[in-house]
Amino acid sequence: MIKIDKIKINDLLTRGVEEVIEKSKLENKLNEGNQLRVKLGIDPTSPNIHIGRSIPLLKLRDFQELGHKIVLIIGDFTGVIGDTSDKESERPMLTKDQIKKNMEGYILQAGKIININECEIHYNSDWLGKLSYSELGEQADVFSLSDFVARENIKKRLDSGKRVSLRELLYPLMQGYDSVFVKADVELGGTDQRFNLLAGRELQRHYKQVPQDVIMNPLIEGLDGRKMSSSWGNTVNLFDIPNEMYGKIMSLKDEYIIKYFILTTRVDIDTIEKYKKSLEAGVNPRDIKMKLAFELVRFYYSIQEAEKAENYFTNTFSKKEIPLDLVEIKPLNYNIVLVLIESKFVSSKTEARHALEQGSIKINGVNIYDSKAELKIGDTLQKGKRFFIKII
Repeated sequence: MIKIDKIKINDLLTRGVEEVIEKSKLENKLNEGNQLRVKLGIDPTSPNIHIGRSIPLLKLRDFQELGHKIVLIIGDFTGVIGDTSDKESERPMLTKDQIKKNMEGYILQAGKIININECEIHYNSDWLGKLSYSELGEQADVFSLSDFVARENIKKRLDSGKRVSLRELLYPLMQGYDSVFVKADVELGGTDQRFNLLAGRELQRHYKQVPQDVIMNPLIEGLDGRKMSSSWGNTVNLFDIPNEMYGKIMSLKDEYIIKYFILTTRVDIDTIEKYKKSLEAGVNPRDIKMKLAFELVRFYYSIQEAEKAENYFTNTFSKKEIPLDLVEIKPLNYNIVLVLIESKFVSSKTEARHALEQGSIKINGVNIYDSKAELKIGDTLQKGKRFFIKII
């Protein structure tokens, strides 16, 4: 049943929203009580969904709570091709096996935010893998080369002499055709997706469908201040364990606290405004950041886990103690890089080596820089100031 709630509809169209196409038209549809098909596509280019991607997922949840039909597309085909909308260089193609492995936990992760049981889920290889050359040519004819190269990041690459592959021209067609296939009324995505989102509107017109409305969200900065990206390892992931999620948020730059509240939580705006005024009045940012960290752990886990994570952080960071209740792990392999991955302190060998090089890894309180180091039973492995495990 569709809910017509003007306050929630206004929030839907304004909170964490950079641009709406076409806003008045979409607002009228929402107020008329028509059930809309709201689409979001996610490419499994990494095993983890990070909270940057939670922004449109939360918006998808908002639509779902108003009674609209939400459509989640796992881009197992587009993920192989690769979207370079936000990239300064060509994104390498991934293999089908990499994509298959990456997307194994995607439904579970998305289910932390949306009601999967009431969501329509598709894999776009089901239709994109069946398109013929003639159909692809028909779709490509809708756009000109100048449309594509006028995009800011593509223009920069061309001006600097960097390679732009013809493969990259295909991605907007594929994302756009997803909208045609599922008959989307609304599509969600980040501002870096603008060209692809508009491509969906053009292709729907070509196939005699009503063009979808579009809601674009701003992008969020990662823990190092750059755009949050799995390839940079500056992410807070939905599958991070509570202590790690809490600790990562506490390492966030103070200037992003309010932005994170608005975009990655559903704490009411009035409360967020109070936090903002408190910061402006000189309250220690750490106190407000602890509320943010608590809220995120509570949302993705439980109040109990949030309380445990807060106590853990207070004991290990504020009081500078090694926790008495150390998590114990019996690793499959005692090489430090592999243990860091198995313990989920890092997500890849590259990230592990980077952490070692930066001096953020310790064994029994001593910095370790050697990726070939071996741990022994009884050792305490530490990452940064907050994350500890005991080897058994």
